[in-house]
Amino acid sequence: MSFPPRISAEQLTKIAARVKLVAFDFDGVFTDDSVWVFEDGRETVRCCRADGIGLEKLRAWGIEMAIISAERNPIVRKRAAKLRIPAIVGCADKLAALLTLTKQKNISMEDVAFVGNDLPDLAAMLAVGFPIAVSPIRDVQVANIAKYIPSHQGGQGAVREICDMITKTKRKSRESDSSTMNYLEEVLDADIRAIRNRAQGETLGL
Repeated sequence: MSFPPRISAEQLTKIAARVKLVAFDFDGVFTDDSVWVFEDGRETVRCCRADGIGLEKLRAWGIEMAIISAERNPIVRKRAAKLRIPAIVGCADKLAALLTLTKQKNISMEDVAFVGNDLPDLAAMLAVGFPIAVSPIRDVQVANIAKYIPSHQGGQGAVREICDMITKTKRKSRESDSSTMNYLEEVLDADIRAIRNRAQGETLGL
C-alpha cells in the first residue's frame, strides 16, 4: 500500500503541540497484528518494551492516555495495567467510547490523537484533530486520513516513536513560547525605558 504525502512539518508541529489525550487501538499498534495460539486455545502476542518509556514521557507532560480496543482477550487489560493506562476492551463503537472519555476529561476532540491501523478505527480517527495510522495499515481509508505515519511498525516501536514525536514537539513549542515571551519582555522593558527617558527629558526641558 502506498501512502499519500503527509502534512507539512509546520502543520505537524501545530497539531502535535495541542495534544492533550492520546487514544490507542491495541492490535496492530502495540502489537504487530499477529497472534500465537496454543493447543489449549490460549493466545499470546508480542509487544515492544521500548513503548513503555515513550508512554512515561507522555505522562510526564501531563498528557492523558487510553487504550480503546475491540479485543476481549484479557491480555489487553494485563498489558494496559502494566503500562498504567486505562483500557476500554470489547469496544464495538470506538468513537462513542472516545466521545464519552473526552467529555469526562473535558478535552476537545481537536486536542486528541487517535492511533489505529484498520477500518474499526476509522470513525474515531475522522473525529479527532490528530489521526495517526500505524503500519501494517489494513485499510486505505485509514492511510488516507492519517496526518502522521511512524516509520516503525506496530509492536516494533511505533508507539514509542509517536510518543517521542509528540513530546519533542511540545518541548520545542514551549521553548519557542519562552523565547517569544523573553523577546516581548525585552521589547516591553525597552519601551518602558524609552518612556522614562522621554519623561526625564521633558522634565529637564530637553
